[in-house]
Amino acid sequence: MPRRYRHIKDYEKEILELKDNGLTHQEIGKRLGFTKEQIKGFVKRNNKTQRKMAAGIEIKPKGRAQKNGAELPPSVQQWSQLSQLKYELAIKEREIKRLEMETELMRDFLLLTGRK
Repeated sequence: MPRRYRHIKDYEKEILELKDNGLTHQEIGKRLGFTKEQIKGFVKRNNKTQRKMAAGIEIKPKGRAQKNGAELPPSVQQWSQLSQLKYELAIKEREIKRLEMETELMRDFLLLTGRK
């Protein structure tokens, strides 16, 4: 009988609950059919994502950018309305800062080349 493919992200809730209950990575892996390394990697990636979200850093999916781009990541959608607004504000503030720096560099370049 062929094995069915299971993505570890499908078991996110169960893994985090078992981790909170004090089970080791190996015990969680045996219970859900994953290896210790897969569970360890998932927990590490999840912790990194949670730290980024708490700091208000935008979480960008790997690969080509999506056209709609306006949607918040699913993990951010679970937050309260205030937290979501703070997250969006942090993203916009970073974009404004980036544009200000870019404008300043362009202005300096034009002054050095003798253009207005």
